[in-house]
Amino acid sequence: MKLISTKIRSKEEEIMDKFDFKGEELKKVLRTIDKINTKLGGHRVTLKGIEKLLEGQNKKNLVIADLGCGSGDALRNISKWAKAKGIDVQLIGIDANPYTIEIAREWSQDYKNISYRVVDVFSDDFDNFEADIIISCLTLHHFQDDSIIRLLPVLSEKSNLGLVINDLQRNQIAYQLFKLYCLVFVNSDIAKKDGLTSILRGFKSKDLEHFAKQLNLKHHITWYWAFRYQWIIYSL
Repeated sequence: MKLISTKIRSKEEEIMDKFDFKGEELKKVLRTIDKINTKLGGHRVTLKGIEKLLEGQNKKNLVIADLGCGSGDALRNISKWAKAKGIDVQLIGIDANPYTIEIAREWSQDYKNISYRVVDVFSDDFDNFEADIIISCLTLHHFQDDSIIRLLPVLSEKSNLGLVINDLQRNQIAYQLFKLYCLVFVNSDIAKKDGLTSILRGFKSKDLEHFAKQLNLKHHITWYWAFRYQWIIYSL
């Protein structure tokens, strides 16, 4: 077994980072990502984070936005959760890839409370945006450290209650287990390559603590199987 260093975050780009990635191959990769995320309990991490932010709140009408929404799978799961809880929720998916947004709209046609926008969060198009909660599922690791430092205060300012960040732990065991998982369950070469790169671009708890200290954030980190961090950032 070849070991690979997880000491520092990788800066290697993923194929999914390219905003012109499109077509049937994009659909195949998105389906694979959604399948992996569901099998490994990713939606649970996000939903429990939303519930934590809502503790002590008496909100029955919510606006929740998903930064880097991909296919919209997380939003569809939140819609089902909210319906079961009797919560009226407006869900907004944000992604910079217009082809991804096209697919998300197609796959969410039955969900009238979900809308999608093609937005670069570092552009003027994001200036007037606001939501009660902003979530980020497997998206933050796509940003380099300096961009994360720029992004988090913007998101915190635009969320009334806070942020729920659900992302990968950078871990040698996680890397090797994902390679084994791919042998059986993943038939997309792009998803395999990007998945491994994602782990190397993921975080250790000390990385998140460093960001929080540098930005003076009120926050809470919880580790979940399989090698996920739930990072809640409370709006001040």
